[in-house]
Amino acid sequence: MNDMATTTQSTVVAVFRNVGDAEAAVKDLQRNGFSEGDIFVSQQGTATGGTSGGTGQSTAQNEGGVAGWFKRLFGADDAEDRPYYERAVNSGNIVVSVETSDQNIDNATSILEKYSPINIHEDASSGGTAQSGYSSSATGGTGAANLAGRTAEGVSGVPAAQTQQSIPVVEEQIQVGKRNVQRGGVRVYSRVIERPVEESINLREERVRVERQPVSRQATEADLRPGKDQVVEVREYAEEPVVAKQARVVEEVRVGKQATERTETVRDSVRHTEVQVENLGSESGTGGATGNFDTEFRQHFAKNYGTGGEQYDTYAPAYRYGYEAANDPRYRGKDFRDIESDLRSDYGRRYPNSTWEKMKDSIRYGWDKVTGKTTSASSTR
Repeated sequence: MNDMATTTQSTVVAVFRNVGDAEAAVKDLQRNGFSEGDIFVSQQGTATGGTSGGTGQSTAQNEGGVAGWFKRLFGADDAEDRPYYERAVNSGNIVVSVETSDQNIDNATSILEKYSPINIHEDASSGGTAQSGYSSSATGGTGAANLAGRTAEGVSGVPAAQTQQSIPVVEEQIQVGKRNVQRGGVRVYSRVIERPVEESINLREERVRVERQPVSRQATEADLRPGKDQVVEVREYAEEPVVAKQARVVEEVRVGKQATERTETVRDSVRHTEVQVENLGSESGTGGATGNFDTEFRQHFAKNYGTGGEQYDTYAPAYRYGYEAANDPRYRGKDFRDIESDLRSDYGRRYPNSTWEKMKDSIRYGWDKVTGKTTSASSTR
């Protein structure tokens, strides 16, 4: 991408092989709101603009057809991509360009790509092999345009002969984290209710009693003294209940949490790719990597199994398995008896039609040839 000044307008250019694709692309641009005057089409040595009288149209016509159109697009100086576009036009292809704001570049590009534009660079170098592509350029106030190489490349071919292949080794890793989950809880409601109550109380009540009692005695001067008026007033009292209420806090309900910690062991399984390399023997039955010990393997076979009518090819995989296991980094430096259980399981998966007990002596002999121990399994039991 060439460096250029900050711009507000950009030009997206595409090259099509036929008029039908170019016209379809132009109509699609117009349907999506691109002005007819901002769309320019160059075809077979002529450059034309939209009917709405865009500036590109008048410039191309006044300055001489294709040459003027390219001068307006690329500027006065020769641009890197200009010869490719001139060659495309002279070859009978159709160049469609649309001027748009920077925000609408992606929209214009996606519309043009729908109608299979060609890649002008690869089309020129491959003698006519068309691949889809487009280019865009930003234009500043000076009118000098530099074409940006945003060409969408096709998928390159794969050589017929593969010299190297790879097997991806995948290993899963377990990651244990923590999250909060709701296991329960309590919800406490508080409300005020009324209930009827009864209390018994003794009340005292007074009554005035007036009694007239007949007497017979002689009146005295005191009784007859003038102005001696008497007024006796006796009041009655009665008790009545008086109710008073006092609110007291008799209990508190406290809600809280108590946190405890515990250790939990998470058990799961993870997968990984296990690559086993098995050396392929020649047609004569001699293993590639075990060829150095093939003679010893055959001698051991002839001594221990040859008289029973067995074939060496039946035991050859067992000798080879013991040899390869001793070279396996997982088992290197370990005692055969310590890993015998693992070898038994692995051998059963690789050779399901063979039995460990039958082949154990041959496997141990292949192991011992690598580890430097020539004592067979039969002599160590």
